[in-house]
Amino acid sequence: MVAKYRIGQGLDVHAFEAGEFVTLAGIQIPHHQGLKAHSDGDVVLHALSDALLGALALGDIGQHFPDTDPAYKGADSRVLLQNVYALIQARGYQLVNADITVACEQPKLAKHNLAMRESIAAVLNVDVADISVKATTTEKLGFTGRQEGILATASVLIYQD
Repeated sequence: MVAKYRIGQGLDVHAFEAGEFVTLAGIQIPHHQGLKAHSDGDVVLHALSDALLGALALGDIGQHFPDTDPAYKGADSRVLLQNVYALIQARGYQLVNADITVACEQPKLAKHNLAMRESIAAVLNVDVADISVKATTTEKLGFTGRQEGILATASVLIYQD
């Protein structure tokens, strides 16, 4: 028997490198550094993609879009997320809600929160009220506290009619 509700959880991390912005939830946020990655380094959308894939035991983003494949060099993670969500929908599931947390000292994300939520909602064609994005610091502890990178986690609930 296949459950009508499934929960998934995802996590992604990227280190900082030289750059002028970070891309989070498809939004370019000005910053004195960028994120080192094969694609656009969008930790928010990568964590969300992994959460969706995990909810149906479909592997992880690296299995579907390997960083060894030149086709994904500089890839827009919104497109990757659309492809992941198409897999979910092809199995008869829809997103109920997503809850995302971003951990970093900088850049400050509060003023970008609504834009990030709207961006994700647009990619998934869901109501913005179904998407939560929160930001936190790690009180200067660990790699995020030392401003070496950004971490994002995502939890999703999906439903099958």
